[in-house]
Amino acid sequence: MSELPGRVRQAEVFLGGVRGRRPVVPVDPGRLEAAARRAMSDEAFAYFAGGAGSERTVAANRAGLERLRIVPRVLRDVSRRSLSVELFGRTLPTPFLLAPIGVLELARPRGDLLAARAAAAEGVPIVFSSQASVPLEDCVASMGAASRWFQLYPSSSDEIVASFVQRAESCGCDTLVVTLDTTMLGWRPRDLDRGYLPFLLGKGIAQYTSDPVFQRLLDERPGDPSPAGRITPAAVRALVQLARGYPGSFWSNLASGRPQAAVRLFLDVFSRPSLSWDDLARLRGSTRLPILVKGVLHPDDARAAVAHEVDGIVVSNHGGRQVDGAIGAIDVLPAIVDAVGGRVPVLFDGGIRSGADAFKALALGARAVLIGRPYAYALSLAGEAGVRELIRNLVAELDLTMGLAGCATIGEIGPESLGAAPA
Repeated sequence: MSELPGRVRQAEVFLGGVRGRRPVVPVDPGRLEAAARRAMSDEAFAYFAGGAGSERTVAANRAGLERLRIVPRVLRDVSRRSLSVELFGRTLPTPFLLAPIGVLELARPRGDLLAARAAAAEGVPIVFSSQASVPLEDCVASMGAASRWFQLYPSSSDEIVASFVQRAESCGCDTLVVTLDTTMLGWRPRDLDRGYLPFLLGKGIAQYTSDPVFQRLLDERPGDPSPAGRITPAAVRALVQLARGYPGSFWSNLASGRPQAAVRLFLDVFSRPSLSWDDLARLRGSTRLPILVKGVLHPDDARAAVAHEVDGIVVSNHGGRQVDGAIGAIDVLPAIVDAVGGRVPVLFDGGIRSGADAFKALALGARAVLIGRPYAYALSLAGEAGVRELIRNLVAELDLTMGLAGCATIGEIGPESLGAAPA
């Protein structure tokens, strides 16, 4: 990079302080989360922060990173540093990406669009979620030529999968990230205790309701003969939310019942517990885009993925949201890197909250890291400006950590940069 982002960001913050300005989002990860909790509704915060079961996997992600310690080296010339990495024919200025997060409207109205703008402005690719609240095409229109990826949940409808892939290609997405660990929803007590699933209110299904194949299937779907159930004030509020959030006229939506039918169709096609390697092979033959598989935690699965000609692997346990008591993502990263043997890049997604965390994942062989919950929290506090500031903070801390650890480039970060925490 032509400038050293750590020093630049420090100067921005400290000179701003002289003028009476504070950062728009807290720099400390704990305070960022606490501020977001105050800013969001209880349901929204529970949806983003929650994990499966007793949230032992969420804790394992953080504990695994905490067990690692950075071992700085001295008397190395780090006056010029570069954070750039190459992925799938693109040179990216930093090794960060924004992970796919569903239902970002819970953090901020039109949150997907705001996050896309922030990512484009900071030169960080965003991975658009299949469960977005703003259609892919609307977000891409505001990004210019900036890098963007698309996350695909393999729906039980092959037609919808094919349509999503075609839309990603048409929108200039660089890669397709196929999420393998959510063939059904995990057991999430924070949401269950509140009886809250945002999809039932029509939230987070904009990729579907904007899709021509989904709309055709909706037209072909017979009417639902099931009884409407007892009318309650909460049910009326839910109906109004559905009618307002669905494309088209509020009154037309209210009268037609189409939003309710769309939600039922979405629930019918979302899960695909039958997903197999054969499905991945068919997908590989249907698109020119590089394919990454996300949710790999076992070395044998990594080897199988490479054998099925995927172009990359994302080590992830879905932020601890799917299986309670699963292995921490950072704990299995070295074994996955070893199993792949450099044949495809390995990316990491699991509890990254700081530049120092990113340094640890890069040291264990990750080519790049995905940022999840922190950018949703920043979005809730300050919209596009909040996400931009979070990205600058992460980049700055990684740059300074590299320099202080004696690494001038991402390639110089390796296992020898780490040690284990004292017992």
